[in-house]
Amino acid sequence: MSRIRIAGVAIVAALAVPSVAGAGTYPPPANPGTPQKPPKGPFHRLEVCKDDCRYHTIQAAVNKAKAGDTVKVQAGTYHEQVKIAGAAKRYLKLVGNPKDPSQVVIDGTLGKSRRQNGVWVTDADQVTINGFTAKHYNGNGFFVLNANGYTLKNLNATLGGVYGIYAFNSVGGVMSDSQASYNNDAGFYIGQTPPQTTPKRSQVTRVKSFGNVLGFSGTNMRYVTITKSQWFNNGTGLAPNALDSEKYAPDEDNVITDNDIFWNNFNYYVGAPFKRRKSSVGSVPYPVGVGVIIFGGRRNQVTNNRIYGNYLTGFATLKQILLKQADAADPVGNQVHDNQFGLGGADLNGRDLVYDGSGSDNCFGPNVGVALTLPADGSVFAACPFTGANAFNQAAQSEAFGWAGDTTHEKFWIKHPHAAKKGYTPLEHYKK
Repeated sequence: MSRIRIAGVAIVAALAVPSVAGAGTYPPPANPGTPQKPPKGPFHRLEVCKDDCRYHTIQAAVNKAKAGDTVKVQAGTYHEQVKIAGAAKRYLKLVGNPKDPSQVVIDGTLGKSRRQNGVWVTDADQVTINGFTAKHYNGNGFFVLNANGYTLKNLNATLGGVYGIYAFNSVGGVMSDSQASYNNDAGFYIGQTPPQTTPKRSQVTRVKSFGNVLGFSGTNMRYVTITKSQWFNNGTGLAPNALDSEKYAPDEDNVITDNDIFWNNFNYYVGAPFKRRKSSVGSVPYPVGVGVIIFGGRRNQVTNNRIYGNYLTGFATLKQILLKQADAADPVGNQVHDNQFGLGGADLNGRDLVYDGSGSDNCFGPNVGVALTLPADGSVFAACPFTGANAFNQAAQSEAFGWAGDTTHEKFWIKHPHAAKKGYTPLEHYKK
C-alpha cells in the first residue's frame, strides 16, 4: 500500500468517526412518522424579559406554554439552555428580535462550564425559532431532533462546540435568513434524513456561513435544497457525505444551486477562536481549501453556483472508500453543470474540478471558467446528460486522498490573488 493510499485511508477513517454532537443526554433518533395534528387553540402569548415580566427565563415560559402558543423574548442575554420537547409543545413559536437577533442572546456559559445547546427541539413538530443569537454552547446553537417540520430563521449561531444550526433525523424543515460562524464543526447541518416515498424537501435559503470547520455538512441527508446563500472563509464550504455513523447512507437527491462559494481556505489548524476537536485517528476531517465536496452520494445536483478563490479545489466528488455499505459507497447520478468557476478569471480556484471517476451516471458540464482539473486530461468528466459507468482513475483518487497526509494543510494549495469584495476579508489564518 503506497504512502498516498495510506493517507487516503486516514482521511476517510476520520470521516467515519461519530460526531460529538451526540454528547450529552439525548433521546435516541426515532422516525418522525405521522405528523402531529395542528393545535386548535385558543393560543396565548407569554412574555419573557429581565425585569417587568411574568417570566424571567425562557425555559420557564416554554414550560408553561401549550401547543401553538408564542413565547416572546425581550432584549437581553439569557444564560440558559432552552428545551422544547414533545407533542405538547408542537407548533410553538419562540420569538426574539427577527430584525436584530443580536439583541436577544442565549449564552451557554455557566461559570467555567458550558451548557450543551442553545435551543433544543425534540419530538415536537412545526416549532418556529425566530430572532436569536446563540453562542458559547458546548454542543449546538439551535438543534432540532425527530421533527416533522420546523422553521429556523433570523438566527445567529456563533462560537459553538459542534454545530451552529442543526437538524437531525427530521423532515420538511426550513433554515433561512440566518448566520453561523466560528463553530467547531459545521455552521449548518442537516443529517440522517429518513427515506420517504413522497419526499418533504427541506430548504436552506439566504444564509451566511463563515469561519467554521465546514460551512455546511450533510451526513446521509436527503431532499435538501440549498440556495441563494454564501459559503466563505470556512475550511471547506459544503460537504454532503455518507457515513456509517448515522443511518440511511448515502446522501441523496439534494440540490445546491445559486450560491456564492468562495475563499474556503480557513486553516483552523493554525489557530481558531474555538478549541479544535481531535478525531480518533488524529487526521483532518476534510482538506482545507475546498468549495464543495460530495463524498459518496446519489442524484445530487450542483448547478448555477459561483465558485471561486478556493485554493485546493472548487468542486470534488470521490468514492467513500471505507463505507461498510459497499453498495452506497460510489457516487451515482450526480450532476455538476452551469456553474461559474473562477469569477471570470479574476479569482481562480486552485483546481476547478476533482473527480476520481468512480461510480456511474455522474456528469459535468457545461460549466464556465474551468481551467484546471484533476485528472488534468479531463478524461473522467463526462458531459451532461450521461448514463453508464464513469471512467475510474486510480491515480486521481490516490492524489486527492493523499492531500490528507499534508500536516501543514496548505502544501497542495494553488494560490491565486483574490478579487476585492466590499465588506469581505479573506481568512486563511485566524488572528484575534
